[in-house]
Formats: sequence, C-alpha cells, structure tokens
Amino acid sequence: MKYMIMLYGSQQDYDAIAGRPDGGKPPMSPEQVAAMHAHMAEIHQKLVESGELVDGQGLTAPVHARRVRLRSGTPVVTDGPYPEAEEVLAGYTIVDCASFDRATEIAAGFVDPDATGQYVDVRPIVENVDELGL
Repeated sequence: MKYMIMLYGSQQDYDAIAGRPDGGKPPMSPEQVAAMHAHMAEIHQKLVESGELVDGQGLTAPVHARRVRLRSGTPVVTDGPYPEAEEVLAGYTIVDCASFDRATEIAAGFVDPDATGQYVDVRPIVENVDELGL
C-alpha cells in the first residue's frame, strides 16, 4: 500500500533556511542547510534501495503559494504569504511499503530530533473509492 509522508514548515522556516534572520528563528548556516539536504537525500536513497520510494519532493516557500476559493461560484485567489507562523505543507514523500507501521517507521526518520515539537503526518493513499471507508 502507498502512504504519503507530509512534512510541514512555515515562512519563518523557509526564511531561516535562506539565511534570513526573521520572525525569531535564527538563520541556518550553509553547513546546516547542506546537512539537512544530505539527511533527506540519504533517507530517499535508502528508500530507493529498498524499493519503497515512489516520489518525494520539496515545495517552494509559502510566499509563492496561491489559495483558491470559490465565492458564489467565482474563483477568488489569495496570494501568499500566509501568516508567518502558519505551517503549511513543505514537502512530501510517497512510499509503497508493507504496512502502516513500516510507513510510520520511515516517517520518523524525517523528524529532526533537535527540533522540539516538529512532526510529520503519515496517511494511506486511497487507490480506489472502496478504501475511503465512508
């Protein structure tokens, strides 16, 4: 079964990664950013080798996002940024593995043990309507 592992971040996180001191989060050094990318690449490489990786991508900063709503049937578009502290989807990894427990084990590798409160979400991917459980 396929599972999506969702990683979250805020505009403040993206600013820290870009080395901009903003919003109370200290800017990351180039070495810290390189280490973070190396960690993600290592996890993805292990998933490639185990045959469990389907896809994994990072998303641009929330400032580049657009939110689309319908108001009386007419699309209303709001450009980013979202409120500074709001967490949004920052990236995802889709795995195809034996169980929810295995997907959860993989997901735990994405959580930075030094970042208090950081989390990822894991959700099964619906492959047909019968799996919706409605």
